[in-house]
Parts: sequence; structure tokens; C-alpha cells
Amino acid sequence: MDDRDDMADPRMHPVTVCYARPDDVFLVRLEVREGTTIAEAMTTSGVLTRFPEIDLARNKVGVFGKLKPVDTVVRAGDRIEIYRPLQADPMESRRRRARHKAAAGG
Repeated sequence: MDDRDDMADPRMHPVTVCYARPDDVFLVRLEVREGTTIAEAMTTSGVLTRFPEIDLARNKVGVFGKLKPVDTVVRAGDRIEIYRPLQADPMESRRRRARHKAAAGG
């Protein structure tokens, strides 16, 4: 038996693909070949099949909270995140909270 049989293939990298909705969470760890892109890892993970609402032309993706294009090559240990579109404009929400606080005397 060759000692290399017991070692992990150095050309394979562990990555995690995650997507969250208010009612469901997808979190899958998988091994991908060196040179795999974010889009390829997402396809391999099954997230695009399980959540057909994900549209890579509309949904942004990132690694550890930093936006990345889908053709980015993943590295070992990356957490690929798929972001849902915002439901509310953050600036408008901030203005509304400030008006409410001012009206309450705060």
C-alpha cells in the first residue's frame, strides 16, 4: 500500500457554500478541485437546484463577507455566500428610525 493513499489529494480544497432565507438555511461543505470558480462550486453544492430563485445575474456573491465575481477561483477554506437582494433601502430605513426617535423625544 502506498502511503499517499491515506493522504488527502492536495489538488482538492474544502469550501463551504451557504445561503440563508428567513425560513431556511443551506450550508454545505464540499471538496472542490484546485482552480474551481465560485460559480462551479455553487453548482456542485446543489444550492442552485434547491433554491431556483437564486439568479446569479441578480444575487451578489462573496467570500467571508467580501463581494466577489462568480469567476473568482476559490481557495481552501473559503465560505462562499450568496446574498439575497435587500428588502428595504438602508438609508431610508435609517431616516425613518431617526424621524421616529426625534418624534418620541429621544
